Amino acid sequence: MALRYARLSVIANQDGAAILDSNAGRITTLNSTGAYVWQALGRGEEIETISKGLAQQTGEPIKVVQEDVVDFVESLKERGLLLE
Repeated sequence: MALRYARLSVIANQDGAAILDSNAGRITTLNSTGAYVWQALGRGEEIETISKGLAQQTGEPIKVVQEDVVDFVESLKERGLLLE
């Protein structure tokens, strides 16, 4: 699945991210896990690959992690931060 970002200003590091949507006048903050997913999507990684990486880092079951990543990506789409 190829996702595109909306026009945004982003500051991201290992501690988290801040995303400014100047059109909507809104700032969204992400924790370190959200920033990891955001940056991985920006590199063009698939949800499955992102989920595997997070599962390895956290020790959580891949199925649980993948469900969480899918939900997170959907919430980014709902906020207009990711476009399909």
